Amino acid sequence: MINTISIDIETYSDADLNKCGVYRYTESEAFDILLFAYAVNGGSVSVVDLASGGSIPSDVIQALLDPHTLKWAFNAAFERICLSAWLHRNYPKLIENTYLDSASWRCSMIWSAYMGLPLSLAGAGKVLGLEEQKMTEGKELIRYFCSPCKPTKTNGGRTRNLPDHDPDKWKLFKAYNKRDVEVEMSIQEKLKNFPVPEFIWEEYHLDQEINDRGIMLDMRLVEEAVHFDSKSKDNLTEKLQLLTGLDNPNSVVQMKQWLSDCDIKTESLGKKGVAALIKEVPEEYKEVLQLRQQLAKSSVKKYQAMQNTVCRDGRAHGMFQFYGANRSGRWAGRHIQLQNLPQNHLPDLSAARALVRSGDYETTELLYEDVPDTLSQLIRTAFIPKPGYKFIVSDFSAIEARVLSHLAGENWRTEVFANNGDIYCASASAMFGVPVEKHGQNSHLRQKGKIAELALGYGGSVGALISMGALDMGLQEEELKPLVDAWRSSNPNIVRFWWDVDRAVKTAVRERTRTAVKGIIFRYQSGMLFITLPSGRTLSYVKPRIGENHFGGENVTYEGIGSTKKWERLESYGPKFVENIVQAISRDILMYAIRSLSHCSIVGHVHDELIIECSPETSLEIICEEMGKTPNWLPELLLRADGYETEFYKKD
Repeated sequence: MINTISIDIETYSDADLNKCGVYRYTESEAFDILLFAYAVNGGSVSVVDLASGGSIPSDVIQALLDPHTLKWAFNAAFERICLSAWLHRNYPKLIENTYLDSASWRCSMIWSAYMGLPLSLAGAGKVLGLEEQKMTEGKELIRYFCSPCKPTKTNGGRTRNLPDHDPDKWKLFKAYNKRDVEVEMSIQEKLKNFPVPEFIWEEYHLDQEINDRGIMLDMRLVEEAVHFDSKSKDNLTEKLQLLTGLDNPNSVVQMKQWLSDCDIKTESLGKKGVAALIKEVPEEYKEVLQLRQQLAKSSVKKYQAMQNTVCRDGRAHGMFQFYGANRSGRWAGRHIQLQNLPQNHLPDLSAARALVRSGDYETTELLYEDVPDTLSQLIRTAFIPKPGYKFIVSDFSAIEARVLSHLAGENWRTEVFANNGDIYCASASAMFGVPVEKHGQNSHLRQKGKIAELALGYGGSVGALISMGALDMGLQEEELKPLVDAWRSSNPNIVRFWWDVDRAVKTAVRERTRTAVKGIIFRYQSGMLFITLPSGRTLSYVKPRIGENHFGGENVTYEGIGSTKKWERLESYGPKFVENIVQAISRDILMYAIRSLSHCSIVGHVHDELIIECSPETSLEIICEEMGKTPNWLPELLLRADGYETEFYKKD
């Protein structure tokens, strides 16, 4: 009897997996599984050479379909979606649904992420110090066998490499396939004393349902937007050529030289650099810089990502990576990156959208002038509900500020939330000791309250204010330090909470013990720092130790993926741990809402927001009420969810 089966596959497709994602990848007519490596019930690994005529044993086929057999893989979504397509092609009578049900799948990549380890098989194996490591020849072998090759005289003009074109490489490829399963099983063995809680697997399965469901794209809008962008770039280039005499005004080198010849010096032609120059240069040069700004707008990349990703059903699938951010457990975006879309501020969004859909470039240019900016603001609107349905978009109000205030016991802030007040006004009022109203008395102070709230909640100081755009918003540099001091003095409990957490972490690491602050538990165990959240979920930090920061003071360091995308030793301290904790709890609250509304058709989510595809009769009020329910593991937290109904996605 097969209780568990560990799997790794090697595949071929003429679609670019990195650009299109696994769902679109498997829709190619050329898609096929080349090798199928598996181990039953933790036993030895077998490799089925499907490309050379081998066949998967019937009991293994049944195990893939059996809801009671646990299927393990590293990045299991890839194996599950590929095997779904392969089964539909080879055993169509055995598989009913489009995709194999994720409920019986487990992912060792998610396990690695939960433990604070890298999201790659090679990276996880290396950090864990496994005896058997992923073979380094893999990338070259995958490039050789798994994607089309360029026809040359040497290879006889072929566009694909088959096993008999290089038997030695194929033999090595089979060994590579086998090794991957062995490494996956070694990871499971190494982590067996730290199992992923069952409720996390349930969350993973809900995530997979959302990815399988996908979200519909308005491909007519997408195609026209790409066409508009091309036409706009041609027009802008032509205008700039006339104004500057340059062959390629999009060239940074040529444009810098032209500006230099006009006695205009600049280090950068990036977005901020050009915006700053426009304010400084003589009037006759402003048009050139404004046109350059429009030409540099990169909105078309999102539309091209939609073209690459859209599947036969007109939907984009696989846009969310569960546990993509392993410091907090938040999702990471994939492909189109729903978490990273420009906002929309056009007052007549529907009219602009209709013009682009109709292909009327001249009227769009006449009415909106800046075509690239218009296309950028319309990106969100390319996500649409299926015919006869609507979107309900519901999000939490100031979720991180609410969680931070609750944990720290900053009661004046909690009262603001209880009275549905404006936290930016209230913060400015507390900082400056005067009443502040959004559109009333002392309204000019609200902006200072807002920038302080956004930048200072996790120990930020003057640098955080500047990076958040304080100077661009009109604040003077000499105002910034007093602003930091005012915010901290009006939020003493939050400041105290930072350093309570700092002490708790240091004590846990130094004394290898267990500490707690406000119901959050810190413990050192087996070379790891674990932070247990109110939800029961645990954050993991690898190999923590006490170190010295660049000020000569004491801090905590641990191993993780840094800003360089490499595995390295990272520094942290109380406010940074508080940021991890608050964002992690906010993530758990969103997950609680996803569970509560899992009977609805959730098609997308972004940090504090859910997108639900539903029938016209579905009540917005009921959805928001359900989403705003406080979890039983944080009962006194004040939550609020607001939302709107729409025929296309937008920022309301």
